[in-house]
Amino acid sequence: MEPLRRPNERPDRLGVITHGSLSKGVEMKLDAGESIEDIVAGTFVVIQGEKYDFFSMITDVRIDAANENILLHPPPAGDGLLRQILKGSGTYATVTLKPMLMMRNDGLQELAEILPVKTVPGHFAPVARATAEDVSRIFGHEANDGGNRYFQIGEPLGMPGIPVCIDLERFVERSNAVFGKTGTGKTFLTRLLLCGTIKTGRAVNLVFDMHSEYGYNARKEDGTFVRGLRELFPHRVQVFSLDPAGTRKRTKRDPDCAVYLYADQIEPEDILPLQDTLNLNETAAESSYLLQKKFGRNWLLTLLQTSEAELNELAESIGAHPASLGALRRKLSTFERYDFFKTEPSAGKRDVLEDLLEALGSGKSVILEFGRYDDLRVYLLVANVITRRVRTAYEDMTARYLQTQDPADRPRQLMITIEEAHKFLMPGIARETPFGKIAREMRKYFVSLLVVDQRPSAIDEEVLSQIGTRIVAQLNDDRDITAALVGTRDAGALRQVLASLDSKQQALILGHAVPMPVVVQTRSYDEAFYQAIRGPERSFEELDNEMKNLFN
Repeated sequence: MEPLRRPNERPDRLGVITHGSLSKGVEMKLDAGESIEDIVAGTFVVIQGEKYDFFSMITDVRIDAANENILLHPPPAGDGLLRQILKGSGTYATVTLKPMLMMRNDGLQELAEILPVKTVPGHFAPVARATAEDVSRIFGHEANDGGNRYFQIGEPLGMPGIPVCIDLERFVERSNAVFGKTGTGKTFLTRLLLCGTIKTGRAVNLVFDMHSEYGYNARKEDGTFVRGLRELFPHRVQVFSLDPAGTRKRTKRDPDCAVYLYADQIEPEDILPLQDTLNLNETAAESSYLLQKKFGRNWLLTLLQTSEAELNELAESIGAHPASLGALRRKLSTFERYDFFKTEPSAGKRDVLEDLLEALGSGKSVILEFGRYDDLRVYLLVANVITRRVRTAYEDMTARYLQTQDPADRPRQLMITIEEAHKFLMPGIARETPFGKIAREMRKYFVSLLVVDQRPSAIDEEVLSQIGTRIVAQLNDDRDITAALVGTRDAGALRQVLASLDSKQQALILGHAVPMPVVVQTRSYDEAFYQAIRGPERSFEELDNEMKNLFN
């Protein structure tokens, strides 16, 4: 009988396969010479089968014994020799692996096709730590395409110095999410992703910057400062501000544009996400549609300019309940005390929203700072008004592009970043808000979302199902973990991985922009990163022409 032939065994062997199934994963017996404490959930390993290499993730680790009597009568604490004798035979460690991808190993490996896993390796197949070449082959490398598609997001756990990249071309195609509890570094992860899209030109960005953390210098928890996107990309990023005086005081610079919002630019659907924050009942919110039906775009101006004595007459004229209409007026009148909010007609005034669309259309990302107005009510209202306008503009641009089929009319891919996303996307209102519509429908209009949130369980499930790529930092609540993994294959195994993450600079990445789930030590946002992200100095015009040629 001809003996089994295997390719040359890999270095850095960990153990051999002993049990397993396609649905539940496979089990490896750890070699006696390996320390179980070096085996970390989320680590990337390769199972070397007879015909295929199986790229796998460690999902669980446990210790076991060949005979229960050993556990009933363990060796004394000082008897190191007996412990060593028992290790690997009487006592051993079992590691659960989840194969994610497979590739034939009997030919030229660099040409081998990467396949989904549809079988399992045989008994005693050796398992080894993945190499830098393995990671590069699976996740790509910035150097492979001149830095226009792949972007390093971090390093695999236990593999320092080896980059893991995300495919930015696939990343910007769909809406994406960064999830994690407070203090896990969601903002730094978001900065990394934004830098990648700006550097490569894969998308222009509209960032609703509630706490003024993205445009200019921002303070870290340890008291040090990090650079903003406007400083890293001075020709490709503009800062719009609701609080221009605050921006000047904080940064000693003028924003590129001061933002004003007029009452006649607001529509009833912009009010929906404020129901909970403003404590509005459904009847009060519905009154806004009755007002719009009668007064058109002047519905809010009319309401705010109506005195208390005239409210009953106004309610009767539109068929609304007077108390509900009064509650709506009282809640919305709170915006009148803000300098950026104007109750005069917008006709003949400079339209800041047109300036914003012009910046996006020219390939410049926009950071919209809220400054001293870091009030959730303001954030919800302004983000809804602007996003609705942007959505309409992109629908019109796409219709023109489909009509002319001229590459010059192709809209630039736009990614809109929102924090506290569950406030816009909660069940019951997600279908009506601009953000909910973007998550469900706007891929064909070249618009996607980057959702940043600590409470994924509060987001509508239909919206979650549309998320393409998820970057999940540590979460503690079971409901949030379940929501972060909704619709994901092998969610049970990945829950174990999520539970093992550190609270800082570790994340599980899965979905459309990576070929398999991977846990990374995320890239540091520091001086070394600034130097790498800037690279050779190129003018904005050079980058713009390069991306036009790429898309054409």
